[in-house]
Amino acid sequence: MVFSSITFLFYFLPVIIGAYYLAPCKIRNLVLLAGSLFFYAWGEPVYVFLMIISIGLNYAAGILIDKDRNKWILAAGVAVNILILGFFKYADFLIDTVNRMFSFELAYFELPLPIGISFYTFQAMSYLIDIYRRDVKVQRNVIDFATYIALFPQLIAGPIVRLKTIEDKLHRREHNWELFGSGVRRFVIGLGKKVLIANNMGIIWDCVSKGDLTQTPVLTAWIGIAAFTLQIYFDFSGYSDMAIGLGRMFGFEFPENFRHPYMSKSITEFWRRWHITLGSWFREYVYIPLGGNRKGIRVQIINIVIVWFLTGLWHGASWNFALWGLYFAVILVLEKLFLLKLLERIPAVFSHIYTILLVMVSWVIFSLEDTGEIIQYLGSMTGFTSAGFADSMSIYLLTGNLILFLIAGIGATSYPVKMMSKTGKLMENRGVLKGMAECILMIAVLILCTAFITASTYNPFLYFRF
Repeated sequence: MVFSSITFLFYFLPVIIGAYYLAPCKIRNLVLLAGSLFFYAWGEPVYVFLMIISIGLNYAAGILIDKDRNKWILAAGVAVNILILGFFKYADFLIDTVNRMFSFELAYFELPLPIGISFYTFQAMSYLIDIYRRDVKVQRNVIDFATYIALFPQLIAGPIVRLKTIEDKLHRREHNWELFGSGVRRFVIGLGKKVLIANNMGIIWDCVSKGDLTQTPVLTAWIGIAAFTLQIYFDFSGYSDMAIGLGRMFGFEFPENFRHPYMSKSITEFWRRWHITLGSWFREYVYIPLGGNRKGIRVQIINIVIVWFLTGLWHGASWNFALWGLYFAVILVLEKLFLLKLLERIPAVFSHIYTILLVMVSWVIFSLEDTGEIIQYLGSMTGFTSAGFADSMSIYLLTGNLILFLIAGIGATSYPVKMMSKTGKLMENRGVLKGMAECILMIAVLILCTAFITASTYNPFLYFRF
């Protein structure tokens, strides 16, 4: 079940909200847990038992770690989580790699990937490590702990929520119309990002990437990867907005996951703005424990490479993701050594161009699993093909989607937020009018999204596969 579906919007969500607010405060976590398990079981009826097993193992491990503060219990708990994640996500990838390298014919497990396993496994591991560090209190109420792990708003694709972020809210949270209304607005904005922009950009990318790459002109290749660049941003940031909005509806405040990353002036800055909770997780639980930047530049470079290799593999069981991670590792190391100082001296427009071009190249590596296709696509972007600069398809894609690209390009910046903030200040003394305008706008976006969802069969969430 995805957020941008009729089933979720008009059946599941009204029922769970109604059940939650009708229930006594003492059992609201139980209601959320039951709803979350049903939500997950809707698409993963078998793997809901895997989640329940994971919850039970981490609940028990947390109690043991709190009791003895034994690093070996912690290591065992983390190892079990990694083994479960590794088996379901990477077993066939490793078998395929061995078969290719040594000409073996080992059988594949061919297990479907449990949706969201990377996200809830990372949350579970952070919980165990934080207990060991005494950063959070052990959760002895199994319902509360299970609610934290299985909470449906951020279960499928994040943001990755550490317990310390919502520890107080998990047990005592306030509910009011202002917070609920804020959640509804944030959810509808995210839904609009996903349905109205990301999905339409995805159609353009599919049209280009699934064609004959040997006959792709330069302009078509750039239009295609520009579409994917905007698709993945509006898809994932839209999902995060919806998750944050849903959290507010139930009294939680989840951390921000995106801060207009395409406005960055370096790759270092880009990764402080993109998928913030994943970057924070790797920094807190991998980079710093490895020594971070405390043991000299050589160790720091090694740590950066390790973290980014793992970050790449976290996104998927394929070598293109590992290559994508190492690509960023090289750039980040170069920026650490000298590029950042150079970027600070040149006009901002050039540092913006530098960043967005490198990011767009990275999305080619990210989106195409076959190395030959990656090389071919990069060749099309740089003109190393016989297809020329443009053809009739290029002109059609550009002129037919120019308004969409303009809206998406502006929407990916902070300017719409600033404009809405200024408009809100101008209407401060007209509270009723402001409220009516917001309601009309949100209802219009919801109706438009519903129409698009109903009429279209193209409605993927890119990060579900991670």
